[in-house]
Amino acid sequence: MSAALALGDALGVPPLAMAELLPVIEAVMVAKLNEQMEHSHG
Repeated sequence: MSAALALGDALGVPPLAMAELLPVIEAVMVAKLNEQMEHSHG
């Protein structure tokens, strides 16, 4: 979490915005990773 906030800070994204966006970004990342795993095992 701190790394993601630091990355947002380096990109000029306010911490409050990062806190709002991180759960959405994480959900998309997990969905895409699951999708890739299904394709590689199926």
